[in-house]
Amino acid sequence: MTPARVIVGLSGGVDSSVAALLLQRRGESLAGLFMQNWDDDNDGGGECRAVEDRRDALRIAGLLGIPFHTRNFAAEYWKDVFQHFLDEYRAGRTPNPDVLCNREIKFKTFLDEARALGAECIATGHYAQVARRDGRWLLLRGADAGKDQSYFLHQLGQEQLSATLFPIGHLPKAEVRRLATEAGLPTAAKKDSTGICFIGERDFREFLGRYLPARPGRIQDVEGVVVGEHAGAWYYTLGQREGLNIGGVKGRAAAPWYVVGKDVHANVLYVDQGADSPWLLSNTLRSEPAHWVAGAPPAARFECTAKTRYRQADQPCTVEVDADGSLSVAFASPQRAVTPGQSVVLYQGEQCLGGAVIARTDAPLEAKTRP
Repeated sequence: MTPARVIVGLSGGVDSSVAALLLQRRGESLAGLFMQNWDDDNDGGGECRAVEDRRDALRIAGLLGIPFHTRNFAAEYWKDVFQHFLDEYRAGRTPNPDVLCNREIKFKTFLDEARALGAECIATGHYAQVARRDGRWLLLRGADAGKDQSYFLHQLGQEQLSATLFPIGHLPKAEVRRLATEAGLPTAAKKDSTGICFIGERDFREFLGRYLPARPGRIQDVEGVVVGEHAGAWYYTLGQREGLNIGGVKGRAAAPWYVVGKDVHANVLYVDQGADSPWLLSNTLRSEPAHWVAGAPPAARFECTAKTRYRQADQPCTVEVDADGSLSVAFASPQRAVTPGQSVVLYQGEQCLGGAVIARTDAPLEAKTRP
């Protein structure tokens, strides 16, 4: 049998289902592949979700009449994504596993497997777009601004984009669901998955506690006054409000407390009151060496917009590329809760230029709490 030209990653959700539907309507030679990337579940919750998702992916393949493959990439996910995830939390940073999962699993391991099956390219249900201009492949935002996933895809390069299709990137989510309903797809009304890439929805602290045991310590304000106790500094991130359990503090207003710094070496969590606390603000950041979608930066110094977290509005900034490939980014206005370990992703209009992991900022407590 002639191998399929395109293998679509069928996750069991509505987005990948409609991606497959649209490719079939275009007349593509198509097969589906379901990736299992997590199988270390003590509570069985993730495993049950994986079984449900695989069943739904198989139903879509059967309905469309396309070949169906399954592959277990759990070992690769553990080695290339999850170990890094744990190491970052141990170091007091807040990683973004979805970025690494896309780079290492969906657009590397999956792409390699698709080619081993004889395919020329892969397709996924991501809300992003690919274009070719002046001999280069471009990564563009998805048309639905509320669902755009280019932030999580900024580590892709020319080789991956040349072999990738995003069939629903030009559509709003509502249209994707309408197409699924119209075609009678069983995933049409299925709830979108959230949570850590391939790990799913569960109590985050309980899950992380399996690998990073609780280490109770002090919660103190920026003046050094102890106001509570935490379960482990590495469980928290900048700007976090939930889970602090700080009661009434004598001499302080009855206002919410927010994490404004953490010192994992000393196991101290720093907090302040008010979502707009000046202790959460920074004007500049330094990054690790950057990845560029085009293979190189547009200039040694340039202006663009940036996001330091998913769904953030674009922030004007000036970028300088240092000799070692790292970035110095200066924002036009102060930024709230810019977090080491997360990604700064750069844009020129609709084009995603690339990005880098945030190494440090000029936030007030950063130097004091840096390991």
